[in-house]
Amino acid sequence: MWRKMSINVMFLTTEIIPIRILWLCPHYDHRFLMLYGQLVIGPPGSGKTTYCHAMSEFLRGLGRRVAVVNLDPANENLPYEPSINVSSLITVEDVMEKGKLGPNGGLIYCMEFLEENITWLLEELQNFKDCYLLFDCPGQVELYTHHESLQKIVSVMMKSGFSLSAVHLVDSHYCCDPGKFVSVLLLSLNTMLQMEMPHINVLSKADLVEKHGKLHFNLDFYTEVLDLQELVELLSDDAILGRYKKFNKALLELVENYSMVSFHLLSIQSKECMSKVLQVADKANGYVFGINEEDRNIQNLLSCAMGADFEDAKIADIREKYVSMDSKHVEGYASQGR
Repeated sequence: MWRKMSINVMFLTTEIIPIRILWLCPHYDHRFLMLYGQLVIGPPGSGKTTYCHAMSEFLRGLGRRVAVVNLDPANENLPYEPSINVSSLITVEDVMEKGKLGPNGGLIYCMEFLEENITWLLEELQNFKDCYLLFDCPGQVELYTHHESLQKIVSVMMKSGFSLSAVHLVDSHYCCDPGKFVSVLLLSLNTMLQMEMPHINVLSKADLVEKHGKLHFNLDFYTEVLDLQELVELLSDDAILGRYKKFNKALLELVENYSMVSFHLLSIQSKECMSKVLQVADKANGYVFGINEEDRNIQNLLSCAMGADFEDAKIADIREKYVSMDSKHVEGYASQGR
């Protein structure tokens, strides 16, 4: 059975208010207060745990000190040794047994319990002040789209001196199915609006992008989320989805109107991909602009400026390696006005 804990209300008074006061002081470098990291989120099977393992090893290879925090109380088979494990506070198995709940209800209860006992997490994190943090989160999408517990947990952490960026992973094979890619766009947009934090979207497993079928467009169509009208026309050719052309068009216009969703490609087998995702995440959470260790220097700042060229080269490289698209396949859609 999990141990009960209570929220220390005074913690918010003693920790957050001084930080806000120091931010108002023009001569105080508030960046020394910040703890940087990534909140790794996404649907089940998108590769969150594998990413955390690979990224932690990649960061250690760069000379950074890393702490991986497992926030998934249902994840028992971890390929890494977590610095902090929420399972030491509460587990889904205990909740299901004692509360007579199913897996989904048990996981939501665990997140609500962690929210109520956020001081436990903050106290554990005090032991890793000099580390770059990777948070391995559960794969239940409700936690990112409309349930508020995880968003509130992140909000308290951000106010307590943590500068985090969300890394939202989605399996790249969804690009092969137009209907599924629309759902990916909506999920990504919904998550960005719900979490209210610096955010990057990543198409994971790029080396397996065509495992379940061929792409209908070039990779940059999916990463840059280009003219989605072409996707509407493609959906219209589907026997079932074609019945809902106006609805599909309205959904994609919603995504275009927000103009927030784009993706970065990731294959953990590629150091170039890992480096690019890390660069973008560091820029989002502010690590690259901070003052602390060797990575935050003028070379890193300049690398941000040349990120666009690097991205184009990376997409071309991945297309050459992993995408066996027949040119006629693309031209066929172009000739139909897409």
